[in-house]
Amino acid sequence: MDLVRHLECFVAVAEESHFGRAAARLGMAQPPLSQRVQRLERELGVRLFERTSRQVRITEAGTLLLAEARQVLSRTESFLAAARRVRDGETGLLRAALPPDLSGETVAALLADFGDRHAGLELELHELSTAQQLDRLAAHDLDVGVVHHPCDVTGLKLGPVLRREMGVLLPAGAAAAALDEVPLPALSGRDLILFPRTAAPALYDELLTTCARGGFTPAAVRHGQGASFVKGLVLSSGAVALCPRDAAPPGQGDEGADVVWRPLTGGAPALRHSAAWPKGRGDAAVQAFAEAATHALRTAAGAVLDVPARPLHLRPASEYWL
Repeated sequence: MDLVRHLECFVAVAEESHFGRAAARLGMAQPPLSQRVQRLERELGVRLFERTSRQVRITEAGTLLLAEARQVLSRTESFLAAARRVRDGETGLLRAALPPDLSGETVAALLADFGDRHAGLELELHELSTAQQLDRLAAHDLDVGVVHHPCDVTGLKLGPVLRREMGVLLPAGAAAAALDEVPLPALSGRDLILFPRTAAPALYDELLTTCARGGFTPAAVRHGQGASFVKGLVLSSGAVALCPRDAAPPGQGDEGADVVWRPLTGGAPALRHSAAWPKGRGDAAVQAFAEAATHALRTAAGAVLDVPARPLHLRPASEYWL
């Protein structure tokens, strides 16, 4: 017996006091409605209605059971609504990741935007390199992330690819620090600080290649990621670091600062990001996170839409959602 449907028929007849009106309300014919009520009465072993040729009157037993029937129907609708939210990714846990180079302001903007879109969803956020994200996405231990390009995007869906121009962080006393814009050849002879290659091998190689093409081949490459650690290397060794303006250490632009950030000229390298998630996992929660990440990168980090000159195994720009 379809208990829920039978209870809907019982409640409709009780509220309408008329089989014809109850049938019209439920969008069904009157005979099947009468049959459902009769079967419910047999299953329960009680008479729910007194029927005459002129009227239908609920019995005392029916009156006692009516409130319970309404509660069952209400809980059923609540259960079905919860199931729809789970199916559509509007509740539960979303496992997401961001790369270490995003500024605190960008992360805060992303979280605020995502919270507005999905207030009832628990977000488990990790700080992971592109390589770590790709491993976890492939293992289904991560639902969505923000990765650096180029990288292997096999089996992934992508949001729009965004570009952040990179500048140089250098000691305030360096000759190039007096320039408004620094040409890459002006950095010659200095060590370069980069993230460890294992974090994003293809991007690491691309940055070094771009620097060499622009006229800067570092004397040596040092590795560091944390803003304070990188700043310490710049101050202690006279090395330089590449980073977007929004990721530069706080206070680097203030008067009397010991390190400064300057934009680069002459084929300067750039960071390219996009949200990424496994094919077939693009539910409402994943899409909301991807959209929040895209919006935060554009508004808080100053990223712009990137249309690459060479294939990156990405969707055409005409297919990007914005």
